Amino acid sequence: MTRINRRRFLTIAAASAALPAGVALAATETATWSGVALGAPAQMKIVGMTDAQAAPIFAQVSAELDRLEGIFSLYRDSELTRLNRDGVLGTPSSEMLDVLELSAALNRASGGAFDASVQPLWLAKGGQGDVAAAKALVGWDAVSFDAEEVRFETPGMALTLNGVAQGYVTDRVVAILRDAGLTDVLMDMGEVAALGHRADGAAWVAGVSTPAGEIVERVQLSERALATSAPMATVLAGADAHIFGPDGAEGGVALASVSAPSAAVADGLSTALCLMDAKAGAAMVAQFEGAKIEALS
Repeated sequence: MTRINRRRFLTIAAASAALPAGVALAATETATWSGVALGAPAQMKIVGMTDAQAAPIFAQVSAELDRLEGIFSLYRDSELTRLNRDGVLGTPSSEMLDVLELSAALNRASGGAFDASVQPLWLAKGGQGDVAAAKALVGWDAVSFDAEEVRFETPGMALTLNGVAQGYVTDRVVAILRDAGLTDVLMDMGEVAALGHRADGAAWVAGVSTPAGEIVERVQLSERALATSAPMATVLAGADAHIFGPDGAEGGVALASVSAPSAAVADGLSTALCLMDAKAGAAMVAQFEGAKIEALS
């Protein structure tokens, strides 16, 4: 099975401003955790804490990542895989409803270009089915959801939440770190999120890069997230881009990068921009408070 995985390495760098009373540490004291998160190698570092002091934070982040994967993953038993298998999901989690609500808002704002129901078409383009037959299974209007259930009106439909869920997970981890008293954080989970500032007081700086690794823009971030999408970063069956509309057509954008107060919003907008012309894309982004196009080519 071909996978989309923009999470080559999850990295969290943070500094603590809330050490326990009576504890004085050298500025070089750093706690480090390494493991696997969301199916990718992961590393977290917290400056100003010992490993023992940071262990509860590391454990909480790791547990939250595992819990959210149990909701959104396409590759393990999750709420999403059960929905795709059965066509209905009873009592969806609040997190699933959050992501579906955002997916619906992105679908409306993009004029239908962003459509999370493209999963059957994505599989077919990857060699697991007939493309023409898969197109008949795509259509966000046939997805209904509320606190009681999520349901597909067309048998055989399936969702992929890759265009939003990764950003949503980023937002959740940021919230954990903030609640733990970490004031200066830079995190890269495919989407980049920043709290506070660097040690010198300046804003964090994130680079927007092409799939080949060329930096095309540098963006200052503080209390914001940055998401970059590039259709040809991953190809299906060796030919097709991994970002396409509900009709299977690719857009004319090679790279789109958006910053926003929410990583989930930035994630979804950067994906949708790849499928829209510049004027329509700008109008879409303007509907989301605080969102900004940082690079488009």
